Amino acid sequence: MKNVQVIIFFLNLQCENQKQETMKKFFFFIIVLLINILTSPIFAQQKGKASYYADRFHGRKTSSGEIYHRDSLTCAHKTYPFGTLLEVKNPKNGKSVVVEVTDRGPFSRSRVIDLSYAAARQLGILNQGVAHVELQEWTWNFLKFQPIIFEFKNIFVNVSHQTKKELKVDKEKVLK
Repeated sequence: MKNVQVIIFFLNLQCENQKQETMKKFFFFIIVLLINILTSPIFAQQKGKASYYADRFHGRKTSSGEIYHRDSLTCAHKTYPFGTLLEVKNPKNGKSVVVEVTDRGPFSRSRVIDLSYAAARQLGILNQGVAHVELQEWTWNFLKFQPIIFEFKNIFVNVSHQTKKELKVDKEKVLK
């Protein structure tokens, strides 16, 4: 009878250990899941009105210290760090542009972003002055962009006079 009690005692211990192992695995799973959720990039999208810089700001310094040029794809945003790339989309016509944050602003509550003249032109909002846009932080899409591979098989060079010598080009020297 005593041997049976010892065996039952060890079986109970083993069941308790299995329950503890199951609970440990469960808590480990929850912790890994929380870490994964908290550290994954959050792609927030902001919607609001956009305007563009007046011509009088061309050539002036921005808040980041760079000189504003109307033909560059830049913008002003209140919170994004300088150098952040933002994708701005005009939902009315589907056009989008990638701009770099180089300035602070806009200083109007109703607007979320000030665009350079070139960015506004690409979005098609020059005539409107102020337009509704959607913006989000731009991320590199590896599927959209493929590397360009150049193959040099035959290179022909025009010469000013005819010669019987064949001109040979060393590709390694040309590409350096």
